[in-house]
Amino acid sequence: MKKFDVLIIGGGVSGTSLLYQLCRFTDLKSIGLMEQYDAIASVNSQSFNNSQTIHKGDIETNYTYEKAKATKRTGNMIVNYVTKLAEEDRNGIVAKYPKMVLGVGKEECDGLRKRFEEFKPLFPNLKALDREGIRAIEPKIVEGRPEDEEIFALGALDEYVACNYRALSESFVKEAKKAADNRDANCDIMMSTKVTDIKKVGDIFQVHTANPKVGVVEAKYVVVSACGHSLLFAHKMGYGLDLACLPMGGSYYFTPEVLNGKVYTVQNPNLPFAAVHGDPDIAVPGKTRFGPTAIALPVLERRNLKTFADFWKVFSLAPSTMSALWKLMKVKDIRNYTLTNFLYEIPYLRERLFLKEMKKIIPALELSDVKFARGFGGIRPQVIDKNQRKLIMGEAKINPGTGIVFNMTPSPGGTSCLGNAEKDMYLIANFLKCNIDKAAFDEVLLSGEVDLLEIDRPDEGSLVEV
Repeated sequence: MKKFDVLIIGGGVSGTSLLYQLCRFTDLKSIGLMEQYDAIASVNSQSFNNSQTIHKGDIETNYTYEKAKATKRTGNMIVNYVTKLAEEDRNGIVAKYPKMVLGVGKEECDGLRKRFEEFKPLFPNLKALDREGIRAIEPKIVEGRPEDEEIFALGALDEYVACNYRALSESFVKEAKKAADNRDANCDIMMSTKVTDIKKVGDIFQVHTANPKVGVVEAKYVVVSACGHSLLFAHKMGYGLDLACLPMGGSYYFTPEVLNGKVYTVQNPNLPFAAVHGDPDIAVPGKTRFGPTAIALPVLERRNLKTFADFWKVFSLAPSTMSALWKLMKVKDIRNYTLTNFLYEIPYLRERLFLKEMKKIIPALELSDVKFARGFGGIRPQVIDKNQRKLIMGEAKINPGTGIVFNMTPSPGGTSCLGNAEKDMYLIANFLKCNIDKAAFDEVLLSGEVDLLEIDRPDEGSLVEV
C-alpha cells in the first residue's frame, strides 16, 4: 500500500497547482496526485472548456474593489510563475493581447467612467478610451456603429491576459517533479485512477480506487479538487450537507477574426453570471470566440452522461434547494436570462438569437459569420447554500479540520488556482507541522507584491470558507 503525507485528488489546474507548491515550497517527503483520466487537465481546465482568461478584476464589472484586489493578486501569481520559467518551458502557456470592457449607451458609459476613477489606483495601466481610442485598438467595434450611439471603454494594452490552463497544469506537474527530485522527495502521479471511496481510519485516510495497479493508498492529509465531484465526496463523508451543487454549462460561438484582443461587456448587476465577451482563442488561431451562454445542466461533467446520477446526489431536491432557486427566479432579469439561454441551446435558433448579443460588440457581424462552437464549453459547479437559500458566488472550500479539504472552484477558479493552493498549503502546514519556504514562495510567485493583499490564513476548524 502506497503511503503519502498529502494526497491530492483531481489533476486539473487546481490540483496540480497545489502539487507544485507542496513539492517546491514545503519539506514534505511524499506527495501524491490521482487523476481519473489518462491525461492531466482533461475536464474543465481544457482550453476549449473555459474562456482562457487571466482575470484581474479591471474589466470584469461584476467584481467589487476588494474582489478585484484579491483576483489581481492571484492572476499576477500565474504571470510571475510562467515568466520565471525557461523560455522553452513557457511557450504556449500565456499570451499578451489588448483587453477592454465596452460600455454601450449613456448608462453603461457613465458607469464605466465612475468605475475608472475608483479602480485606477489599483490598476495604473488601465486607460479610459473614447470612440477614437477604441477604434485605434479594436476598429471593428466602431465599424458600422451609429455615430450617435455612445461608446466608452476601459482597457489595457500590454499585459498577459490569456492562459492555456491545460498547458499550465502540465507545467505545474513538470516543475513539481523537478522540485521533488532536487530535495529527494517523492512526487507520485497516478493517472487513470478513479477514486471510489475515502475512509478515515484513526489518524489516516484510506483512499480506495478503481485502478487495480493502485488499489488502496493511505495519506495523512487529503485535498479533493475535483469540481462538482468534490461535494459528492464530502457528502459521502458527512460534510457539507448544507450545500448543494447546481452545475452551469456554457457554450460558445466562433466568427472570423474580428477582434485583436479580449472585449468584455458590462455586467447586468441583477445577473449572477458573467456578461458576454469576445476573445482570441489560444487553441484555434484565426478565429474569435464569443460567449459564454449559461444554462443549468444535470451532469457534473459536460458531455459525460455517466455523471448524470452523480448530479442528483449533490443537487438535492430538498425544499431549501428549491426555495433558493425559486428566490432567484422571482427576479425578472434572471427569469428572462434563463429562458434566453435555454433557447441558445436550440439548433437554428441559437445562432440567430446570440447574434444580437455579439452585435453589441461587433455591429457589422452577419449571421453567415456565426458558427456554433460544437464541443466547446465546460461545467462550473455553482454552489447553493441551502440554509441561507442562495447561490454562493466564487470558490467554496469545505474544511472540517480533520485533515481533509474539499474544493469547488467555479469561475474564476483557473485564475485563482495558485491563490487557492496557497491557502491549502498553509492548512496542510498547520495540520502536519511541516515547514514552508516563505522567502522562495514570495520571490517566485509574488515578485514584490507581498503587501498587495494580506492572505487570509484559514483556521483549521472552519467548515465552509467562501
